[in-house]
Order: sequence, then structure tokens, then C-alpha cells
Amino acid sequence: MPPSRRSFLAAGVGALAVGSAGVGLVETHVVPGRTTLHTALGLTGENGTIPDVEPGQRVTGSFRSAALGDAQVHWAAAYPPGSPTDAPLPVVLALHGRDGDHRSAFDDLGLDRFMAAAVAKWPTPFALVSVDGGAATFWHRRRNGDDPQAMLLTELLPLLSERGLRTDRIGLFGWSMGGYGALLLAERHPDRVAAAAALSPALWENYDDVRPGAFDNETDFRANDVFADQRPLDGLRLRIDCGQDDAFAAATRSFVRALHPRPSGGFQPGAHTIGYWCRMVPDHLAFLAWNL
Repeated sequence: MPPSRRSFLAAGVGALAVGSAGVGLVETHVVPGRTTLHTALGLTGENGTIPDVEPGQRVTGSFRSAALGDAQVHWAAAYPPGSPTDAPLPVVLALHGRDGDHRSAFDDLGLDRFMAAAVAKWPTPFALVSVDGGAATFWHRRRNGDDPQAMLLTELLPLLSERGLRTDRIGLFGWSMGGYGALLLAERHPDRVAAAAALSPALWENYDDVRPGAFDNETDFRANDVFADQRPLDGLRLRIDCGQDDAFAAATRSFVRALHPRPSGGFQPGAHTIGYWCRMVPDHLAFLAWNL
């Protein structure tokens, strides 16, 4: 006997109820897949697009870093269009994410082209400088002696100063691992940092949640815990953004709530993706230009 219209309706209502319940469980993180679901439904926002413009000049170089075990460290400095490479501009250090290097800021995020598209509106043009910080150092001193913060402060910045750039007070921009690194560096050296912008910072409140390789052990985590003392950031010109579907969103919210005053930025539709980062980069660069 064929099913009746009533049985079809009942089945449809039941499927809808099950589907709605499933979505609810995903939304409350009872089952995994929230980011995948939101991406499929178009709830993580549009991907940003790197501007199709001609960037300014870029200078590259390398040096032997005593702070990184005598490694050959490469760096790149992007200048605004029309700016000579000996212009006395302030510096914004761009700290790359995990598995990145000095090319990531330009090849992946297009920072030089975002700068070229917007610099005419900025009150303070600057040089964007990216450097090899190590694939997974998380921008802090490690058990093997590698110390990327020392490399930045005692090797890279003096080198940039010799080239005529202004390095007494710097800007910081970092994403993911580099977002954590920017916050850590700003906490430890607020006297050197004029403004900092952290995008999707890789933050953990508890050592049990840490991704393998980010810290040597729990002692290393405690020694470099950005939650431990956030007071040096009080009053610093600071912007923090994170996608609502980012795995680091909860920890980032906790970090932001403890800051006084509350930093610029917020939590937008988005995940831990290049598309989200490219959408947010223009706001971060403009923030730095207005606060250096």
C-alpha cells in the first residue's frame, strides 16, 4: 500500500526536527563540524581579495642570526609606492603564522598590495618588514636556545636602523602564530611598541589544549603565557580580531575581556583562513597607520 500524504508530511517534519537538532548540537559544540557547516551555509563571510595594484619597492636581504643558532635568516621590507628605499619611515614588523617565513606576508596575504591600494589615505606611511621567525617557534625562546624575539630586537631592528628606517618605536602585525607573537612581544616590550594588531591570534588558556610543538613543555607554556600578566598592554594602541568560527575564538574572547581599555577590533563571521585574514588586513594596516 503506498504511503499516505500524512505519512510523507510526518516524515518531513521528523527530518526537519532531526536536522534542526543536529544544527543545534553543532552550534553548541556538542558535536564537531561547526566551521564546516557554517562555511557550507555561507555564514563565515566573504573571502577578502588582494588588490590588483602595483606595489612599491621591496628590499630583501639576509643575515646570520646568533639568536637563532647561527641560521641564515631572510627578511623583506616593502615600501609604499613612490617611496625611496632610504626613506626614514617607521617600521611595522609582520610576524608570520606557523609554517610560514618572510615571504608569507606578501605571497599569501598580499600586504604590500593592500598597502599600495590604501596608503594615500593614511596619515603615517610605513615600511612593512617580514622576517623568518622559524616554522614553529611561536616567537618565543625555545629549549634549544632559539630566541626569535631576541633576533627581532637585537639583530633585525639594528639592521633596519642602519638602512635609515625609524625603529625606536615600532608597529606590530601578526596572524595566527604571529598574532600570539605580537601580543607576547608587546607585553614584554611595551616601551618599544607604538601600536600592535593581532589577527586570529593562536591563544590557549590551558596547557592541555595546546597544539603539539607550540611549546616545549608545560614549563615553557607557563613562562610564555600571555594571559599571565596583561597589564603591560593597558593603554597600548591595540587591535585584536578573530573569526567567530575560529578554534581560537573562545580563548581570544577571554584575552580581550581582561584588557583595559577594550582593544579595537572584534569578532566577525569567519574562520582561521586566508580568506578571512585578507578581508581584515585593510582594517589592520589602517589601524597601524593611524596609531603609529
